[in-house]
Parts: sequence; C-alpha cells; structure tokens
Amino acid sequence: MRTAVFPGSFDPFTIGHKDIADRALKIFDRVIIGIGYNINKPGKSPVEERIKAISKIYEDEPLVSVMSYTGLTVEFAKKHNAGFIVRGIREVKDFEYERNLADTNSAISDIETVFLAARPEFGFVSSSMVRELDANGYDVSKFLPTAESDYTSSQKTKI
Repeated sequence: MRTAVFPGSFDPFTIGHKDIADRALKIFDRVIIGIGYNINKPGKSPVEERIKAISKIYEDEPLVSVMSYTGLTVEFAKKHNAGFIVRGIREVKDFEYERNLADTNSAISDIETVFLAARPEFGFVSSSMVRELDANGYDVSKFLPTAESDYTSSQKTKI
C-alpha cells in the first residue's frame, strides 16, 4: 500500500489544501493529513478542532485519515509506514523552500517528496490570507471546504 503524508498547519484547511489532498488520493492508496505543531505557527484554532473539521470533510473517504504530530515530518511518516510526503506548491518561493525541505528529508530518510502544483484558481489561497480576511470581518467561506466554513468568527459579509 502506497501511503503519503500531507503535512501542514492547516489553520484553516482551505479549498487549496482540499484540492491537493484530493489529487494525492488519485496517486496514493492512502493519504494521512498530518497537522504538525509548528512553534512558529501557534495557530488560531486548537489542533483538536482542526482534526475534527478536516475529518468531517473526509468522513466518507476511508482512505484519508487526519492526525496531529510533533517533531519531524519524516519521523511521523515512518511511524505510519508512509513512503511519501505530499507538498503543494503555489509559487516559485514555495518551491525553493519546499525543495530544501525535500532535500533534507531525503538526506535523513528514504521518504520521497512529491510536489503538486496548485491549480490556478487556488494559487492565491493561503491559510494566512484567510485568517487575515477573517480577522478583518470578511466572509471567508468561499475559500473553505463546506464542512470547514464554521471556522469563520466573523458574521459580516464584505465579499
């Protein structure tokens, strides 16, 4: 069974993240969405809420599981017998950063990193953009999968 880990902070899990996860399912037998604890990204929503929201999105898809982890992504992948890490790339600077991570992961493990380019309609969508819009009172529901739309704290509709 070819298992891939799709890691991220997913705060929130956007339509772009969902697109990458869905496309990864076409390539791999199983996809683990791994919510990593990043000291530099403490998060707006508690990890448990993110797990619950993403799990709801994939409740009818038994080949997707959602879990949290601390430490290195390669160690999490090894623990779950995943031979691959999936990363979404929106722009050139993402590629440069992700390529360095992939090279490091390759140097310390036999886990392969697979890059999936964001589709043009999702390339501008990022969790930080969604958080910023939400914090300023904009309706961000169009940037979130349906089950995740309760993420928004704002009740105002500006867009």
